[in-house]
Amino acid sequence: MARLRYVKGPEELARARAANPEFLSSTVRSIRTVYETDPAIARAVVPRPLEPTGAEVALTVSHVAIHITPEFTFEIGSAIFGVRVTYDNVPGTYLITMPMTTEAAVVGGRETFGEPKKIADIEFKQEGKTASGVVSRMGIPYIEVQATLGDERGPRAFTEHAYCYKMLPSCQPDRDFDYDPLLVRLEWKHEQTRVVDAQASITLRDSPFDPVADLPVRKIVKAEYEEGTTASNGTVLRAVPGEWMLPFLHQRYDDHAVEGVELADAS
Repeated sequence: MARLRYVKGPEELARARAANPEFLSSTVRSIRTVYETDPAIARAVVPRPLEPTGAEVALTVSHVAIHITPEFTFEIGSAIFGVRVTYDNVPGTYLITMPMTTEAAVVGGRETFGEPKKIADIEFKQEGKTASGVVSRMGIPYIEVQATLGDERGPRAFTEHAYCYKMLPSCQPDRDFDYDPLLVRLEWKHEQTRVVDAQASITLRDSPFDPVADLPVRKIVKAEYEEGTTASNGTVLRAVPGEWMLPFLHQRYDDHAVEGVELADAS
């Protein structure tokens, strides 16, 4: 019989689950920042049943090396942008957008956890006392972070949580969703070998497709440079009514319904 890779047997399925990049450890270099925005805006962008804990926005730009096997490492650029929230007394970040540089990183995170990932160009640099990260889509460098590294703080380990919604628009024109959206809590376990205090600047440029500039930077609360490893997992917490999520669904896609959209020259 000819080789047929579109169908897997039980042993092959078990190996594929074990090799899922979403559950593998990774080596990460990041510029982690938190800034304050307008409280009314922070409240407006967070869907129920999550509750904002103030007006803080978490923004992290990273270079990630995912260790598929001892012989093969898969490298990507990634970013996280979201509002600080809480649910059931567990604080975390509601993920508004998660740009990634590869299709594999986008598809795995969206389908497994419901993460709001999009393919983007991400340039991450660190040399000496400086680090920078720039996220671009549609020819627009809409997120830029510049950092000057300061005092070394040594290693640390901690668990971080984030929230997102696993949902799909319906294939039927008379329905919004094929099933009720699911609230997911992500768990990121960080083992950091290096943490450095930093002074940072954040630039959010306007983009009709990625309107992060709608959450203006009022004050930078924290900035750090980090190196270490991260392992991720997630848990479905509950279903939510589709009408709670419908006003936010378009955030996951490029909103071509926006009037007067003009793409920047990508050349």
